[in-house]
Amino acid sequence: MKYSKEDKPERAGGAGAGSRAVPVTLVVIVLCAFSFYLGGIYSTGRSLLDAIQPAPTALVTLGAGTTAIHSSDDDQARPALAAASTAAVAFPECPADLQDYTPCTDPKRWRRYGNYRLSFMERHCPPPPDRQQCLVPPPKGYKPPIRWPKSKDQCWYRNVPYDWINSQKSNQHWLVKEGDRFRFPGGGTMFPNGVGAYVDLMQGLVPGMRDGTVRTALDTGCGVASWGGDLLGRGILTVSLAPRDNHEAQVQFALERGIPAILGIISTQRLPFPSAAFDMAHCSRCLIPWTEFGGLYLLEIHRVLRPGGFWVLSGPPINYENRWHGWNTTAQAQKADFDRLKKMLASMCFKLYNMKGDIAVWQKSPDATACYDKLTPITTPAKCDDSVDPDSAWYVPMRSCVTPPSAKYKKLGLNATPKWPQRLTVAPERINVVPGSSAAAFKQDDARWKLRAKHYKTLLPALGSDKIRNVMDMNTVYGGFAGSLIKDPVWVMNVVSSYGPNSLGVVYDRGLIGVNHDWCEAFSTYPRTYDLLHLDGLFTAESHRCEMKYVLLEMDRILRPTGYAIIRESTYFLDSVAPIAKGMRWSCEKHNTENKADKDKILICQKKLWAGKQ
Repeated sequence: MKYSKEDKPERAGGAGAGSRAVPVTLVVIVLCAFSFYLGGIYSTGRSLLDAIQPAPTALVTLGAGTTAIHSSDDDQARPALAAASTAAVAFPECPADLQDYTPCTDPKRWRRYGNYRLSFMERHCPPPPDRQQCLVPPPKGYKPPIRWPKSKDQCWYRNVPYDWINSQKSNQHWLVKEGDRFRFPGGGTMFPNGVGAYVDLMQGLVPGMRDGTVRTALDTGCGVASWGGDLLGRGILTVSLAPRDNHEAQVQFALERGIPAILGIISTQRLPFPSAAFDMAHCSRCLIPWTEFGGLYLLEIHRVLRPGGFWVLSGPPINYENRWHGWNTTAQAQKADFDRLKKMLASMCFKLYNMKGDIAVWQKSPDATACYDKLTPITTPAKCDDSVDPDSAWYVPMRSCVTPPSAKYKKLGLNATPKWPQRLTVAPERINVVPGSSAAAFKQDDARWKLRAKHYKTLLPALGSDKIRNVMDMNTVYGGFAGSLIKDPVWVMNVVSSYGPNSLGVVYDRGLIGVNHDWCEAFSTYPRTYDLLHLDGLFTAESHRCEMKYVLLEMDRILRPTGYAIIRESTYFLDSVAPIAKGMRWSCEKHNTENKADKDKILICQKKLWAGKQ
């Protein structure tokens, strides 16, 4: 807002009783109050445009380019997340060129951001005025995905119609187009004998992969996630990570196959995981420059690895003596890079654990003191101070220092953690740092979710069958819903709110996977990637920050056609969801919870399969 001289009140020419100037102290108080108000808006992630709206509104599409706004005086006291009217809502179809729209990692907006360390490929969400309010169409000829476990080896071509990756990677045997399908033979740059033989060799180097010691893994630069897909059959749950690209759609292929994956890149911001999350991290010629920028990317791998966890590298500079000819380099250059890599890892309290052929394995020090006590603020790298929580990972810049294990944890190390599957039901030591949590609360939560999942299956028989593979729990605490489905043919992405108590470390300690996220923004995935979205109290929890319409449109974007949503909320919020869900072409039914005395209700919705008119 701009001010001019004409806007200011004029002073009277004299000092008569009728001319009173506003006291300076009153002006100061008003300005301070307004500044405090603005600070509250920005600290909650809302924009000023959201704040000055007179009331939450429901958008009703009347025709091409015509809309009507419905609101009432009573709604002004209601949460911003709730719809202001139960009138029918309708949303237009997005243009056909948005069929793979990823709002916060949109290649069309990359030129607005800098090239430094590929930071333009990180999350950059559009401001509220630029948000799409339309339904993302499926590709022409889209069909419900092939069911698990067949989907691990094949998918419909029309669901992910990218010939570029097929032609460019044909010599690496990532995937092969055969008729109306893509087939995944399990090849890769470093998998000349197939991914199975590659993992067999790795298990020989890391015995903990065989006995349940290693349960969670991170695959950086995952390709089409063949490594993570193979590990699923060995009891190891992997988060496959790759950046958004223009033509390859690697993460979309992974999810279409039924393999856990998210969009992401190691650049300037921390990955959306807590410290000491993964038992293993892996890079198979992922092209990440590990030795540049003072080893900053290695420091991030160190942060997310559990004490005693393993980092596995294949590709340059490993086995350079035999491989350098095909890397467009020299043996001397690769030897220098390998020596530099070993030196950096040693300075970060890693030790070379094992090496054979194309694979090298380092282990992060399991000891909280032996190595880390030698690090000081002036060493290279330095030891991190306590000014930034090592578990904070939502838009937190990476730091060029080593995060030492906390001395208050005695059972956080890989060898001190119960083996899988025992660790699923044991209250982790880290639960004591989550506000309002305890071992007793963990046990109660576990028992509660077993009852809830049983009830869900009576309402939705597809849950527990091969009709549902990719599941997201959008607002979890300890991963209880995922734990209750552990024997079903599903995997669950657990999402912990970036604005609530950070319990994601507990989720990983149980042997489950997940990310931090703020549902006022889009999730880091392609459209049509989840079969089931589960929401428990999300609208209630985030009603002061987000608008329901955008959350539901994001759910529609990432939900597969014919997929399901289970929304567990108060009747007030469910009644507000209904008109929006209908406008998104969902069919919904309201049910009681497993305890009929509960005030909460359950809405079971199914997204329809429709063909875009464009």
